[in-house]
Amino acid sequence: MKLEFLPFALPYLDSAEIEEVVASLKSGWITTGPKCRQFEDKFAAYIGVKHAVAVNSATAGLHLALDAVGLKAGEVALTVPITFAATAEVIRYFDADIDLIDVLNSDATMDPALLKQYLSDRCELKDGVCYRKADGKRVRAVLPVHFAGLVCDMDPINELAAKYNLAVIEDAAHSFTAWYKGRQVGRLSPLTVFSFYATKTITTGEGGMIVTDDDEKAERMRIMRLHGISKDAWKRYTAEGSWYYEVIEPGFKYNLTDIAASMGIHQLDKAEWMRDVRQHYADIYTAAFKDVVELQTPCHGSSEYIHAWHLYTLRIRPEKLAISRAEFIEKLKDAGNGTSVHFIPLHFHPYYRDRYGYSRGDFPVSEEFYDREISLPIYPKMTELDVRRVIEAVLELVEKHRK
Repeated sequence: MKLEFLPFALPYLDSAEIEEVVASLKSGWITTGPKCRQFEDKFAAYIGVKHAVAVNSATAGLHLALDAVGLKAGEVALTVPITFAATAEVIRYFDADIDLIDVLNSDATMDPALLKQYLSDRCELKDGVCYRKADGKRVRAVLPVHFAGLVCDMDPINELAAKYNLAVIEDAAHSFTAWYKGRQVGRLSPLTVFSFYATKTITTGEGGMIVTDDDEKAERMRIMRLHGISKDAWKRYTAEGSWYYEVIEPGFKYNLTDIAASMGIHQLDKAEWMRDVRQHYADIYTAAFKDVVELQTPCHGSSEYIHAWHLYTLRIRPEKLAISRAEFIEKLKDAGNGTSVHFIPLHFHPYYRDRYGYSRGDFPVSEEFYDREISLPIYPKMTELDVRRVIEAVLELVEKHRK
C-alpha cells in the first residue's frame, strides 16, 4: 500500500490561533492595530529587548534595517552565498553592491576567518570608515545568516564589525528560539530580523519582526514601514487618533495585519515546546544516520548553542553512492517523502552570476555544501512514526545504491 505523501513542512496551528483570528475578524479591525501592538510587546518581552517592529515579511524587515543603518547607492554590504535570495535582493534595492563571504564547512554559516581576510586584504580604514580598496566604495554593513536554526559565530563577527565600523544586521529567519553562548538570538547585535513565513519555527502565514534596543532606529523603521507617516498611522481610525498626518519620508507598505498578529500571539506561547519537538526529531534522525558512511549529519553546535532546528540538513557523500543527489531526492519523493534543498548558492543564480561575473569555484565551501545537501522534514505536526518512515526510506536508498 502506497503511503500518503508526507509534506516537507506544515505549520502547527490549533484552536487558540483560530479563535484569535476569528475575534479579529469579528472586531472589524483587520489591518495593523491593537493585536499587532500586543504581538510586538509580547515578542520584545520574550527576547528581552526594548523594541520589536512587526512587518509583513522578513524581507521587508531586512530592507527597513538596511535603511535604518543608512545604506546608500554605490556602497557595499556583505553576506553569504548560502541563503535565500531575499538577503541579497534587499541590498540591491539601494543600488548597493554585494560582496560574498564563504561559509564554514561545519554548519554553512559565515566564516569569521574569511570575513577577517576580506576586510584586511580588500578594505582599508580611513577616518574610521571602511572602504573597498579596488574602487573606494564604502563598506557599510554585514548580514550574517543563521542557517537552519544554528547561530553564526557572532562574537568574532561583531568584533570585526566594530573594528571596521560596519553595521551588523542578523538574518535570523531560521533561528527564532536559538541561543548562542547564553544569549538568545535577538540580543547578540543591534539589529536582528526574524521570519514568520508558513514553514518557519513560528508562523503568522506571512510576516516578520525586527528587534533592537536602539530607540532612533526603531522609530525610523516604524515610520518607514507605513508610507513614511510621522506617527502611529493606524490610530487615525480610532477615537484617540486624528485625520491629520504628515509624510516625512517616502516610505513603504510593510505593515503586519492584526489577522496575522493574532496567530503570532499564540504561536509565541508554543515556541519553546515546538523547538523541543524539533530537537527530539533531530536527535532521532542523527542517531539513525550518524554511523552511515554515505551520509553526513548536520552540526548540532556545541554545548554553548541551542539549535532551533528549522531545517535538518542531511548531506550525502556522492562518491559513495551510485545515484546523484537529484536522483536521491526524486526517489524519496516517489516513496512519499517531501524534501527540499537549502540553498542554491546566490552566485549560481543568473542575476548575481552575470552582474558580478561569478563562476563555479569562487565559493568552494558553499558549492560543496549545496551539491550534497538534502533537507528532510522536521516540524511539530509530524509524528515520531513519520520521522521513522523518512529514516527507513533514506536508509533503504543508501543500502540499495551504495557503491
